[in-house]
Amino acid sequence: MRIVIADDAVLLREGVVRLLTERGHQVVAAVGDGTALVEAVVTHHPDVSIVDVRMPPSHTDEGLRAAVEARALAPAAPILVLSQYVEVSYADDLLATGGGVGYLLKDRVAAIHEFLDALDRVAAGGTVLDPEVIAQLFARRRRDDPLRGLTPREREVLGLMAEGHSNTAIARILVVTDGAVEKHVRNIFTKLDLPPDIEQHRRVRAVLTYLRT
Repeated sequence: MRIVIADDAVLLREGVVRLLTERGHQVVAAVGDGTALVEAVVTHHPDVSIVDVRMPPSHTDEGLRAAVEARALAPAAPILVLSQYVEVSYADDLLATGGGVGYLLKDRVAAIHEFLDALDRVAAGGTVLDPEVIAQLFARRRRDDPLRGLTPREREVLGLMAEGHSNTAIARILVVTDGAVEKHVRNIFTKLDLPPDIEQHRRVRAVLTYLRT
């Protein structure tokens, strides 16, 4: 395979280059920052890129942001994130771009053959995620879910609202009174922080929130 490596840790980067070269792969570029990664992916169209998360200048999430940009400029370009850290800020955006994506933690790769197998799977269009990455992504989604405060019944009512049903129709479907539905709707508006608004109807805004999640 033709591979791009992006990692600002020179010793680690060169070690991965040697590992891959010894196994018959061609490293077409080995870079140390996000801008160079994007340029390398666009220029070389590699079979897969191996990307660290934290790179210059801020050493926060440059690698992930660069990976998302690279996928936008070279759609479906396979990328395996290999990092010591789980950064969920742009991980969702990267995963949303489709298959051919992986995210492994360096300290949890138990054997070289596991890493090489993951690389092969990502290059073939598969998705490989460390269990810890999955756990943190789900935890973030639960925290960010605007519907998390709704009861199961309120979610059910909101779902029927999204289908275009009136309160009377919802009451008939759920076999409850109109008053009960009105109470649920008021609770939904309160929990979604939707006070009376003359410019945007609360019912529409609640439904849009539901559809986005």
